[in-house]
Amino acid sequence: MEIETIAKRWGSSIGVVLPKSVIDARKIRENDKIVIEIKTQPLMEGMFGKYPRTSKRTAQELKDEARKGWD
Repeated sequence: MEIETIAKRWGSSIGVVLPKSVIDARKIRENDKIVIEIKTQPLMEGMFGKYPRTSKRTAQELKDEARKGWD
C-alpha cells in the first residue's frame, strides 16, 4: 500500500499523519511498530546552471525526465 502525506513539524520533530482508511485497512493500533519507506522528490530548480552542459537536451527535457515516476 502506498499513500502520500505531508511531513509537519511537531515541536522539534517532524511527523506524518496516517489517514484513518489506512489505519483501518492495516488494523494499526497505538504502539504498533510500523515500517515507513521514505522517498522525497528532488528539488530541480537548484540544480540547473551549476553543472556543465554535456547533453543536447534542453533543461525542460531534463526536468521532465527527472520527474518521471513522481506524478
